[in-house]
Amino acid sequence: MVPGRYSDLDRPALRARDLERSLLRSPGPWTSLRVVDAVPSTNAELAGLARGGGPAGAVLVAEEQTSGRGRLDRTWSAPARSGLTFSVLLRPGGVPAPAWGWFPLLAGVAVTEAVGAVAELAVRLKWPNDVLVGDRKLAGILAERVDDALVLGIGLNVTLSASELPVPTATSLAVEDAAVVDRATLLLAVLRRLGSRYDAFVAAAGDASRSGVAAAYRDACSTLGRDVRAELPGGRTVTGSATDVDASGRLLVQTQAGVEALGAGDVVHLR
Repeated sequence: MVPGRYSDLDRPALRARDLERSLLRSPGPWTSLRVVDAVPSTNAELAGLARGGGPAGAVLVAEEQTSGRGRLDRTWSAPARSGLTFSVLLRPGGVPAPAWGWFPLLAGVAVTEAVGAVAELAVRLKWPNDVLVGDRKLAGILAERVDDALVLGIGLNVTLSASELPVPTATSLAVEDAAVVDRATLLLAVLRRLGSRYDAFVAAAGDASRSGVAAAYRDACSTLGRDVRAELPGGRTVTGSATDVDASGRLLVQTQAGVEALGAGDVVHLR
């Protein structure tokens, strides 16, 4: 086999029944786990479930996602079973609307903690929630509000070889020589950490400081303290120094004109 390349035998299918049994034995908000061979978008599937009154705690994993969406409506795809692509449905009652901005950041913290512990890699976050190894993107997260529900989608590159990566700025656990590339182990680790962070945040009524997620995010975020250029929806650009995140999870950027609080945008780290 060519080094860095994976065959179908190296990319086994996930065993949904075993995963669900193991997950539901752990503390957390999860109530079900389903694995499908292919779906256009796991987020879209769970958004439809949410609109139909579907229960909180559902996890949907796709072995292949054919029309995946990221932030700013970017599309992406990957070979079947080469990564983890999944979404979760949650109903965070009691969390005030302004605090919902913390959910994508919270998810980024959970993924970083789980992958760092299991894969033994130095992983960091770029605001709001891109998971990086160095300056290369390992995982992305998309959070969507659907009525009173939250749908979180996570995509993690696992066994993609260098030639399979969609862009030169991406990476995978295999490319980074991670200690573990078993997708079942990684999936359970991420879900358990996400569940723990989510439960603490909801118990704190969306108080990021009291739940501990604010401090964890600041520790993990490589954007803070750096000069950045933020490309905002509508074409506006903001350049300055990223100083902090506020109570709603917005990035605070010190510019020549003053401090701007950014709720969305594509951040570029400047050298």
